[in-house]
Amino acid sequence: MQFLFRYANPHNFMRLSGAVLPFTAIGAALALIAGIYFSFSVPPDYQQGTTITILFIHVPAAIMAMVAYSSIAVCSLLSLVWRHPLSDTAARAAAPLGAMFTVMGLITGALWGKPMWGAYWVWDARLTSFLLLLFIYLGYMALWSAIEDEIKAARAAAILALVGAVNIPIIKFSVEWWNTLHQGETITTGKLASVYVPALLTMMLGYFLLFITLWMVRIRTAILERRARNLMQGVAS
Repeated sequence: MQFLFRYANPHNFMRLSGAVLPFTAIGAALALIAGIYFSFSVPPDYQQGTTITILFIHVPAAIMAMVAYSSIAVCSLLSLVWRHPLSDTAARAAAPLGAMFTVMGLITGALWGKPMWGAYWVWDARLTSFLLLLFIYLGYMALWSAIEDEIKAARAAAILALVGAVNIPIIKFSVEWWNTLHQGETITTGKLASVYVPALLTMMLGYFLLFITLWMVRIRTAILERRARNLMQGVAS
């Protein structure tokens, strides 16, 4: 917690992120390139055939959609309880990224579902709760834009984010709580053949580093925009 508040100062965050950003960007690029190479190098699955390749894009996207929203929820909690100066900025910056990963997860899931289930979409518990996540993202971003007062907007958006966080465990455990078509956990349970694990884990690492990189860029951009506005207001006055 002390570390978080130490870098709550925009100047400290800009200094730290400026030093870290090149490494996360290069790491993301290398991991994604390696992950894509591994994904197209693996043999076809005995049941899914070459369709298994879609999962190397779909699974990391779905996971990062939930990670991004969890990040928003944590930042919102820090904002409401501890008044962390950069929390609102960080939460708002993560929302479009999370929405992007959610859309990727929905599209790739549909492309995988058609040959596996015979339909692009079914009102499955996992799919429905994941679609709800997209609506929560859109509502969160719309709420930020709807309220002109940034302080009021930040508070309202933080409350919405914490309420919407209830959907994350529902997505996670939906395959265990209800009978669904969607397959459950495959890595930790050993259901995924070991030949596919390196490709999936590498892609997950690439997605995670990509999210961290883009998130830092968006936060830095928001800080610079705020500085520019303050400077223009100072000049105007």
